[in-house]
Amino acid sequence: MPEVVLHPSTAERFTRCAPGLSGVARRTLRTNLRFIGRRVVPQLYPADLPLPRERSKQPCSPAQIGGYLALADAQPTMERRMRATGLICLGAGAGLIRGDLRDVRGTDVACRSGGVVVQASGRRARAVPVLARYQARLLAAGRFAGNALICGGTDPGRRNLTNPLVAALDGGGGLPRLDTSRLRATWLADCAELLGLATFMHAAGISCSQRLGDLVAGLEPAGEADAVRLLGAARR
Repeated sequence: MPEVVLHPSTAERFTRCAPGLSGVARRTLRTNLRFIGRRVVPQLYPADLPLPRERSKQPCSPAQIGGYLALADAQPTMERRMRATGLICLGAGAGLIRGDLRDVRGTDVACRSGGVVVQASGRRARAVPVLARYQARLLAAGRFAGNALICGGTDPGRRNLTNPLVAALDGGGGLPRLDTSRLRATWLADCAELLGLATFMHAAGISCSQRLGDLVAGLEPAGEADAVRLLGAARR
């Protein structure tokens, strides 16, 4: 009976359990069975619903970053100025977001390996080179914070730790509301430009980031000094 042989669960079980097949052969077999099933017993294969795809946030323009930094400089107290500046520089200058952003203390910012690096802690602990444009400001914010959290507060686990800073920078000079995801996208775009990533992907004919992830999965990242040079974080 086609309804039994070509039932999605039967096809899936057969594909997974058939002995002696390589991974490529199993994927091809499953694709072929689904192709036949949709035509022979279409009632068992409803049309796939398109799933929403999360797009990358739009990076901030240099003018917008300059506007946010100007708003940070205009804050009424030194504490607010340093915390707001630190938030912008950690996001756009080092690509930190969420827990990485909330956990950074002043002592985590250091001159090292010929540049300025931020030591991110937590589940993905790593040293992140800071783009040259943001180094002086972030060093000043780090010195001001000392052993305390750069973005303020005493508990990095507080989910709304950056909200007061974002609110303080909201609505000035026609700028959109500050979004830490856009700050990270700005850092990603700047680093991609420095690495010539768009040129490489165009030459290789790669348009899917998953393929790129598969390619680099087995490669070892360069050391800290090499990362500083490669990511434009050398001190001027």
